[in-house]
Order: sequence, then C-alpha cells, then structure tokens
Amino acid sequence: MSATSHARRGRRTVARHGELRSPTPVGFLLKIVGIVAAVLLVSGAGVAAYAATDVVASFADGAVELEGQGSVPPDIGAIEGGVDLLLVGTDECEEQYAYLFGDRCTGSDAEGQLNDVNMLVHISDNPRRVTVVSFPRDLMVPIPSCTREDGSTTSATSKTQINAAWGYGGLSCVAKTIKELSGFNIPFAAKVSFGNVINITDAIGGVDVCIGNGGIKDIYTGINWPAGERTIQGIEALQFLRTRHGLENGSDLARISNQQQYMSSLARKLVSDEVLSNPATLYKLATTAVDNITPSQSLTNPMTLVQIALAVKDVPFEDIVFVQYPVLTDPADANRVVPDRDSAEQLWAALQANEPIEVTHDQDQTGGVIVADPQPTEGATDPVTTPEPTGTPAPTETAVALPQNIPGQNAAQQTCSAGNVRAKG
Repeated sequence: MSATSHARRGRRTVARHGELRSPTPVGFLLKIVGIVAAVLLVSGAGVAAYAATDVVASFADGAVELEGQGSVPPDIGAIEGGVDLLLVGTDECEEQYAYLFGDRCTGSDAEGQLNDVNMLVHISDNPRRVTVVSFPRDLMVPIPSCTREDGSTTSATSKTQINAAWGYGGLSCVAKTIKELSGFNIPFAAKVSFGNVINITDAIGGVDVCIGNGGIKDIYTGINWPAGERTIQGIEALQFLRTRHGLENGSDLARISNQQQYMSSLARKLVSDEVLSNPATLYKLATTAVDNITPSQSLTNPMTLVQIALAVKDVPFEDIVFVQYPVLTDPADANRVVPDRDSAEQLWAALQANEPIEVTHDQDQTGGVIVADPQPTEGATDPVTTPEPTGTPAPTETAVALPQNIPGQNAAQQTCSAGNVRAKG
C-alpha cells in the first residue's frame, strides 16, 4: 500500500527512508556475519561461524608449508537441503537485570525460566529464503512428554501455555513442542537470555529503531521515550524488546510486531559499512555472541555453523521474512490464544514448497507497529544497482499471499513502534 493511500485513510505514518535494496556482496565472511546474525535472533550461528574461522586462522599462523606441496583448497560448502533452527529467548532472573522484571523476579517463580520468545528459523533449499516464525508466549498448545536433565520424564499435556515448555524439559522440550505444532523437524536450537541481548546489542554499537504515535511510555519496563528515531543499546535494548504496555494494543501479539521491527533494523545495521568495514566490531560481535548463546549439541561443530552461514549469505532482504504464527482468541480465556490451524497450514505449505511469501496483514492494524512513509532523506543518492546478467532471465515467481491474520514484515521494510504515551503500565 502506498504512502499516499495511508495518508488518505488517516494512518499515523512516520517519514523515514523507503524500502531498502539488499546490499551488493562485499566479501564472503562479512556477508555471512551480517545476514546470519540478523536472522538468528541477535547474532547466533553467523557470528559464531566468524569466530570459528578466526580461531582457525590463528591456528594457521605458525603453520609450515611442506616443500613441493601446494595449498589444499577448503572442502566445504553450504549445508545441503533446507535448515530448521529454533531460537528461544528466556526471561531468567539474572541478578544484574532482575530489577527490570518486577514481580517476576521477586515472587515464588523467581528461580524458574520461561521461554517467552520462540522463533522457528526456516532456511529453504535452493532458491534460498529465510522465514522466521514467532510463536506468541500466550499460545495454548499441547506439550509432549519431555525428559528433564535428571533423566525423569514429564507427562504430556493437552493444553498448556507454550512459554511453560522450558520448565518441562529445557531447550529440548521447547524444540519438541514446536516440532509437533509445525510438523517441521528441528535438528538445531539455541537459547539466549534477555539479559544477554544487552551484551550482543552493545557489541555493534546499538540498533536504530523508530518510535511513532507520539512516543512510548511503559512504567513496567521504565520507558518514557518521545517519538522519532532512537539508537538503543544497553538496558534500553532489553526495555524495547520487552515492552507491550507502551504499545497501542498492549498485547503480546503487538510486542512480537515491535520485536520484528528491531530484527529488521538489526539486519540492516549488520550489513552497513559501520559494522562490515570495522573488523574490531565484527570480532567483538562474534566473541560476544559465542559467550552469550547456549546452543544445542548439534550447533557446537564450527563446520556446521559455517555451512549454515554459507546457505544464507546471498539471501536478499526481501526474502528474509518475519511472521507471527496465526492465532485465534481462546474461547476459554480471552487473555490467551489458540492456534489457527487452517491459516497455519497455508504458511507451512508455502514453506514446504519453497514458495516466496507475501504478508497481506495491514501493519497499521497490529497495534505494535505502524508503516513508515517511503520518503528519502534530504540529499540521499540513488542506490547502486547490480547489472542484469546476460542471457535468458529466470522466470519471476509469484508470491503466495498469506492469510490476513498472519502479521509480519521482511527485512527490507521499515516500520515504527505504535507507541501509546497514555499507557500507565
């Protein structure tokens, strides 16, 4: 929908840059770091792969070349087939950040952890596309029988809030729950605490976000920010990712849309010259990610990380899509949601068939974000374009239009937080 039509309908648009083109590749490892780090929540496998490569390079510094023997070319390529990876964000009460969680970290539940952020990252086979599906924390689903760390097993449940899955068996149980809900095999998984998000965001010097609707005020997360552009890092990054009361809708679904704004902006920041041309920043990001992410055993092999990174290194921003799993209001509890399985089946079918997808949901109706006007800033220059290849062009694929109750955006699009300065908390 155009900016003109938004204005005509009285939408609260905010003037920003227009939709961004994907950057021209500027180097093998650098592009890997940029794209994969954005896709895998706030870094993950991409920067871990960079760190692994750096370690290998250090190991080779003192190597001796055998006389008469040439160099052996590396025998590694992109991981074959598609990849499905689960990313979990937990709200554990880390001492230095506990004050941000209020009652959550002072009551009887203070010692526990909840998987409040659950994202299935689907990397398709050729042509490569990346889709990140977020599952609302208030989603009521069956949780299968899981094995705890002590070897005991839990009983399966028919209807439990999805963010309780961690308590039934940690990362493995969350992966098992999402596997049964989606039908996708999930061989890889990783966990990052909300507090560690701060460290990762700081490593790249912050992320630029946009605040609309007059600003955000949320007494529970300590936000009282005016409208406009804002670079967030440190505690502000965690406050921004956790806020929902400061958003127009005030729900967890609105928070997911706001988090998608953050991730899209993070993708653009990571492939900018500010990060890509600064080796010190890249290395700091890599080592910080490795120190702050808990992976499954399947992700501890550096070669696996590099192979996953290679699989997505050339994916354009338009084909990195963040969507929310479709839901309906729970008939038994208006404060909870249940799966909209008919809409979900359309999403899963498109991903299984490796078809491009198009979000048809009106961003201005999420209550979490609003559309930014595609107007260039003063003095902006036209982006550099890559010459079209010679020969017969490949046929253009028609995108599958997702049901309107699946909100989302791709990494090329820009949105602003739908703030609610009138909110009291």
